[in-house]
Amino acid sequence: MTTQTDTPVIKLTQFSHGAGCGCKIAPKVLDEILKSNIAMPDNKNLLVGNHSKDDAAAYDLGNGMALISTTDFFMPIVDDAFDFGRIAAANSISDVYAMGGKPLMAIAILGWPVNKLSSEVAQRVVEGGRTICAEAGIPLAGGHSIDSPEPIFGLAVTGIVPIENLKQNNTAQEGDHLFLTKSLGVGILATAQKRGLLKEEILPVIVKQMTTLNKLGEELGKINGVHAMTDVTGFGLLGHLIEMAEGSGLSAEMFYEKIPAIPGVKDCIARGIFPDGTTRNWSSYGEKVKFEKGVNVAEAFKLLPDPQTNGGLLIAVQENGLEEVKALLTKNGLDLFTEPIGKIVVAGEKRVYVK
Repeated sequence: MTTQTDTPVIKLTQFSHGAGCGCKIAPKVLDEILKSNIAMPDNKNLLVGNHSKDDAAAYDLGNGMALISTTDFFMPIVDDAFDFGRIAAANSISDVYAMGGKPLMAIAILGWPVNKLSSEVAQRVVEGGRTICAEAGIPLAGGHSIDSPEPIFGLAVTGIVPIENLKQNNTAQEGDHLFLTKSLGVGILATAQKRGLLKEEILPVIVKQMTTLNKLGEELGKINGVHAMTDVTGFGLLGHLIEMAEGSGLSAEMFYEKIPAIPGVKDCIARGIFPDGTTRNWSSYGEKVKFEKGVNVAEAFKLLPDPQTNGGLLIAVQENGLEEVKALLTKNGLDLFTEPIGKIVVAGEKRVYVK
């Protein structure tokens, strides 16, 4: 007789070399890949495209609305198939929210090692993605699948936004205050899990964070005082802040002691646990960062470039929009994130100054 204990435990993270948004190609390498000598025809309706490093493309529909189009996929960051599907779906949909938009529908992207993992496990992944789509109020309307050496899942998502509410990551202004809506450390803790070193009580915490939709972005898009917005994913907080500052022609100050971290993260850092993606990120943009005297550089080096999966929204808010943004954060149960973590300043020698 086969009992439940006879059923082999499937640990998805053991079937992939990377994890979550930590699978992303390093920023410097990506810049090389995207170089092109091909002159594309101008398209007056394309509001956001390859000319910026935004979260998604935006297309003017001609009626005051813009269509948002994005795709995101990666390899497992957790062992549970259903949770992997939920996390990948939430991460994909986040790009629409990060531009102030409302998601409309999604198409699934699935790569599956059919000779290593059963179709039942793949079904659980897709079902997890379908659950998050339902939570976002959109259909999972179709998709495409291939036989691949490693498990891959994600979504292509279509959204919509009034053009006046469209937010980008390169429109911050000097004097803007910076807010972050989720704590850092997912990449570090996922690495601890893969090595069998994660404390059991921490896993539900990071799964909850990674499966929480950034729905707040749609409401933030309606606030005029929000000048710029992006979501923090594989390039880490530092990488996405550099993109915001660089794209806006400015620099940023980051208040290290104000940066929220998930419980257990700093303990892992002290034990030398962090993903390879952290080093890749730092190698790509480290020369653009300066740590001021008094900052725990050994710790900050591992926390700030840590690849996040479905991380929080990074928001640049002008002075007279602070109260409205703080009230919205509080209304959505984000009281812990109502204090600014930094400020946009005049362009200096470096893009980010960590204080």
